[in-house]
Amino acid sequence: MRVHVADHPLITHKLTVLRDERTPSPVFRALTEELVTLLAYEATRNVRTESVSIQTPVTQTIGLEISRPRPLVVPILRAGLGMLDGMVKLLPTAEVGFLGMVRNEETLEPTTYAERLPDDLSDRQCFVLDPMLATGGSLGAAIEFLFDRGAVDVTAICLLAAPEGVAALEKATEGRDVTIVLGSLDERLNENGYIVPGLGDAGDRLYGLV
Repeated sequence: MRVHVADHPLITHKLTVLRDERTPSPVFRALTEELVTLLAYEATRNVRTESVSIQTPVTQTIGLEISRPRPLVVPILRAGLGMLDGMVKLLPTAEVGFLGMVRNEETLEPTTYAERLPDDLSDRQCFVLDPMLATGGSLGAAIEFLFDRGAVDVTAICLLAAPEGVAALEKATEGRDVTIVLGSLDERLNENGYIVPGLGDAGDRLYGLV
């Protein structure tokens, strides 16, 4: 598993505002979209392309275009949905699937409650969107779900991660072609399984308490 922490002043600045408990939901949503677009730039560095011949106003030349089958973007509901616009803004030709997962707050174990994905993901590059890599349970289960459908490589984009979650995910995905792109690798998890210093519950801060 490859881990890339996107160390850039703009990313750190936007994360600082996201972390602030005083940041209201509308600003939080807008900054999340902007931040994901920056992270997506790093995450798509190895997206598959193919050569194509085009005619410019001056001459004929060879360029690159995104290969088929198109990449598949998979936000993990509900919080991952807040990252979708930022991703497809950079990769508008990608297809979008959905995976609903919830973490039991007592056992911290993930369960899948909904999915809208192609039955066959053979030869597909997949990009999973999940704001917080905390224990690694939900993201690990989502990645395994995609590989079981035939995906060949998976890149996860997370705003924040805890070292415990990264270690758990590395163990769970051993032997798989997995890349994790992070805005920040934070200090630790607390006794409730939340990232410290973190930014709280991303879903609640995006959409409010429900």
